[in-house]
Amino acid sequence: MRVSEYFKLGKTQAYLDFVDVPIDTDIEVFVDPTALRTLTSSWGSECASLVQYYFEAVLNRMKAGKDFEAQQLVSSLSERNEFHLGFSSGKSRGHGFGTKSAESVWGALSKSKASKSGLLKDLEDTCLLIEGIGRDMVSDAVCNIIRGPLIKYTQDICSYYGIPLTPNVVSGPIWNSHTETWENKYVSLPITSEGKLILVPKIFVRHRLSYEYREYYQHYLLPEMQHDEMQRNTGLVELLTDGRKRVTKKKLKERYGDNKLAVVEQTLRFPHVLDEYREAKERSVPPPLDHEQFAEIETIEAPKWDDLTARLHAIPTGNAAANEYEELIEEIFSALFYPSLCNPRKQHEIHDGRKRIDITYTNEARGGFFAWLSQHYPCAFVFIECKNYGKEVGNPEVDQLSGRFSPSRGQVGLLVCRSVDDPGRLALRCKDTAKDSRGFIVALTDEDVISLIESAKRGVSSHAFPLLARKFHELIQ
Repeated sequence: MRVSEYFKLGKTQAYLDFVDVPIDTDIEVFVDPTALRTLTSSWGSECASLVQYYFEAVLNRMKAGKDFEAQQLVSSLSERNEFHLGFSSGKSRGHGFGTKSAESVWGALSKSKASKSGLLKDLEDTCLLIEGIGRDMVSDAVCNIIRGPLIKYTQDICSYYGIPLTPNVVSGPIWNSHTETWENKYVSLPITSEGKLILVPKIFVRHRLSYEYREYYQHYLLPEMQHDEMQRNTGLVELLTDGRKRVTKKKLKERYGDNKLAVVEQTLRFPHVLDEYREAKERSVPPPLDHEQFAEIETIEAPKWDDLTARLHAIPTGNAAANEYEELIEEIFSALFYPSLCNPRKQHEIHDGRKRIDITYTNEARGGFFAWLSQHYPCAFVFIECKNYGKEVGNPEVDQLSGRFSPSRGQVGLLVCRSVDDPGRLALRCKDTAKDSRGFIVALTDEDVISLIESAKRGVSSHAFPLLARKFHELIQ
């Protein structure tokens, strides 16, 4: 049973912002610290910084000879099961650097030449260089380090979806980067029959970590080692019948080994290779999992686009169905615009509650239309106003949305309505708002929303959104 089923949300993964994990076991996805660094939002940056500062604190204590303090920091990455991410096939049990594995992990860290030589810089380096540490352990460690932000996310997202919270639940160790200590608090969290839950945004997870030691050894270190052996004309160099020389990777592995100890030894000889690997990984971080990948992992159906269209047609216009219309638009947009837009908030209050925004999304786009927007206009958030009118949308509605904009929050919004009697007039109103430097409003009708859905059905790039791009460029021409 998944979180959505246990709490009877009536939604599947495609329409949810968090990973819809089973409540009693794990889903085989992982939080990649390299991917965290690609997030541009303030909360994404906070998570990435916590991981970086934590690992620096551990390494600094090791370098200073404060082994007991360093070991205590590692031991507090307890093996817990609130996240339900990883390899467990039975009961979720966690794979962290916790009490069961603390001694072995600490022994590997403290004795490794990678630690003593300064090769280790980031947490994911341990996947390459420390024996016994794999992607599940790194992922679980990251979740524990960012436990504080994840608890806040869980509380916000539970409020958003109507998941009940239980007060005075023990948080588990929360990393305080200012004091460089672990703290325990009493917090509100969702509780199931299997225990407490801490939810993880689906934009955080990947099939695997970016760093893989076998990939690093096979495709980065071994070619450098081959070149070195050839240059020195060692005994591993073979002369072929056509006069060419070669050094095989098989012979190199037989001579130098094929494990992480060998990786460390060879990286110490060729440290620039590790730098090249890091740079390559920063340039090519895998994108978030898409709807089809989640559907395959969770053995569920991908978004039912035709159902969404039918539900949109079925909603009557007028105030009585305004909430139903707003909820459906959020469901459609959460599926359509993921992973560019995430972390939705409904009826978001600004100006001390004097103004509300129907739906607010965080812009985490790495490519396509919303990424282009963020590069050229203030667009940290994208604001949605829904008007379930059976009448013309006029200046008051346009002015209402533009009044929600600010340079810090963002100046781009979507005004969603059922239909428009005079599309040209509404377009001019939005264009006037842009000309007056009051923000950029793209108006969408039911027909436009259905067009976006049809594009998704045809497999058009989930990032490009040519309809939105065309309408936006009409504003700024």
